[in-house]
Amino acid sequence: MLSDKDKESIQGAYRQFLNGRELKARYGQKLMIAAIARGLGGIERNGAGERDHGKTDGEHICVVEAGTGTGKTVSYLLAAIPLAISHGKTLVVSTATVALQEQIIYKDLPELIRHSGLKFDVSLAKGRGRYLCLSKLDQLLTELTSSGVGTSLALYEDEKPQVDEVGIKLYREMADQLATGSWDGDRDNWKDTIEPEDWSRVTTDHRQCSGRRCPHVSSCSFFRARERLGKSQVIVANHDLLLADLALGGGAILPAPEESIYVLDEAHHLPDKALNHFAQHSRVGATTNWLDQANKNLGQLLSEIGDGGELDRAGEDLPGLFTSAKQKLEMAWPLLEDLCDFDQDRARSGKENGGQGYGGQSSRHRFEGGEVPESLMQLAEQLREDFDELEALLGKMVQSAQRMMEDAHSPVPVVDLERWYPILGGWHGRAEANLELWANYSRVDTGSVPHARWVTLVDWGGSFDFEVCSSPILAGKTLEYGLWRRCYGAVLTSATLTALGRFDRLKMRAGTPDNASYEVVPSPFDFSRATLRVPKDAVEANNADLHTSAVIDALPEILDGVDGGALVLFASRRQMETVYESLPGTWRNRILMQGQQSRQQLLDSHRHSVDNGGRSVLFGLASFAEGLDLPGDYCQHVVIAKLPFAVPDDPIEAALAEWIEVKGGNPFMQITVPDAALKLVQACGRLLRTESDTGTITLLDRRIVTKRYGRAMLDSLPPFRREIG
Repeated sequence: MLSDKDKESIQGAYRQFLNGRELKARYGQKLMIAAIARGLGGIERNGAGERDHGKTDGEHICVVEAGTGTGKTVSYLLAAIPLAISHGKTLVVSTATVALQEQIIYKDLPELIRHSGLKFDVSLAKGRGRYLCLSKLDQLLTELTSSGVGTSLALYEDEKPQVDEVGIKLYREMADQLATGSWDGDRDNWKDTIEPEDWSRVTTDHRQCSGRRCPHVSSCSFFRARERLGKSQVIVANHDLLLADLALGGGAILPAPEESIYVLDEAHHLPDKALNHFAQHSRVGATTNWLDQANKNLGQLLSEIGDGGELDRAGEDLPGLFTSAKQKLEMAWPLLEDLCDFDQDRARSGKENGGQGYGGQSSRHRFEGGEVPESLMQLAEQLREDFDELEALLGKMVQSAQRMMEDAHSPVPVVDLERWYPILGGWHGRAEANLELWANYSRVDTGSVPHARWVTLVDWGGSFDFEVCSSPILAGKTLEYGLWRRCYGAVLTSATLTALGRFDRLKMRAGTPDNASYEVVPSPFDFSRATLRVPKDAVEANNADLHTSAVIDALPEILDGVDGGALVLFASRRQMETVYESLPGTWRNRILMQGQQSRQQLLDSHRHSVDNGGRSVLFGLASFAEGLDLPGDYCQHVVIAKLPFAVPDDPIEAALAEWIEVKGGNPFMQITVPDAALKLVQACGRLLRTESDTGTITLLDRRIVTKRYGRAMLDSLPPFRREIG
């Protein structure tokens, strides 16, 4: 139960914040603060201050859908920070996007500190990949100085990157700015955009980082930032970093889950990000090349860092395993060709690209029910055995290298260990990834939820490669055991957590407990200021050609009366481009289409045109239906071409639908319709961005009226004024 002291702390901070900002309390904001305070404040604790698992079975999880304009960021910060401080826990705020992460760290939290009276320290958490590795930069500059432009680096890579004059200048400038203290090694704080290939040469991951053993650790940007995390009561992270920490056991980068209260903003993204994070994949051709290249470089490695002991003994057994695994992968090639039958895809792609290979298209073969053919399962078991031994031997070599780095009397010079440790760590990580993938393919699923397994034909330097993939079809169990059961407390929030008015979709995909608290907080917006129209002459989108023709005919009249900005959302690029090309030239001059420029350039051009009294129309796909903030005149009309049903080519979604059907369910009504309903709410949410906004939403898909599921989707939308023809 929420204590009187905690209640007063939260209420006092809210009053002071409102007075300091000269704001009035919002009804929805008060409801959200109260819901979070009840949920987190009511956590039962034992004598050690830990959550009492015997008395809490999901009640420590609070799920709040808060409509646009609620002020949810301020709500969860004001409710959760006093409780985290009172209970001696760290508040970890995790977002899905960099934009929101930066807004919280640079705008919302400073305002809260300034006006609420709350006192706390804040840190921004990022993974190693956002920070420069001093060891790598030092090695790079040394090799460039001795070898010059075009030197081959990174022996563990499939493609050896070449450094040109511009790259040399960049790396020397980085070293100079680090030395003078004018740069802190954070990629996001560099004055210019750094290309991914340039950055990849001077950053690292947990496999390649020697950690506290590194001679540069006292000056390391990542470890300096990590030390600040340990002193902060509030940490702002992102979902990817949170999931990476959980994959390492929790507490490796962020505080341990047991010592943390999590606020997961944009929580509707968490299940998909978890699936991506815990999926397994390996490219057959690229891995074959890596094994061959590693075998060739092994002699040089042992000659430079051989210790005459365990590292050398492990290294002696590697050539045979490198060769054996390579041979097995070479056997996988014709087997996959036979099982997946990609010949037609390759032939078609070759013709389309002048016989130059696969040309960047992707084609997939999914194994139905996640069941791998016996022939591939047997080969996967042999690969599992080889990579199991490789992973073990390389792990021993990594540990030996670590011990030598800590030994002041090591027979191997530190400079040589520094050079080879990242390479050895990269080999180990790659062996482990292959071990996990082939182990997954070598066994039959025994759990209640199967895996999706598929092979993708991918472009590989003008030729093609097979990418073998596996993924859980739901992230719920992973999140349940790795996060919900372990954490002290958690808040999940977003403007779109329900689908068709229920939390069932979230429960299935994110694994949140049935007995967590679930709340829907109303938006302060007056939705009657917007009109939802379904024209009488709108057609059902089942017939793609007929529907596209109808959209082409309807758009000029629909948009003719819009004086400012408009947004037209399409479900497919093909339809968007066809509509664009078919409109009169006078209309094309007014349209800014996704793909013509970067997203930011399009939005800047759109705003500039409206600011100068012009009319501008944005054509966009699914990514423009969420997170796009165009208040006032920037968006007076949203046109939705068709109901946003997902294209049924995603192997994970196809496997999920298959599994539900096998269980006797209806995948269309249980997955497809709720997913589309949620996306439709997000698309409609592009119109009203402030309490003074007005406008029109036009839906050009008659199915919203004629189909039973369409009616359910229509009823799940906010209470707009309706004009249904």
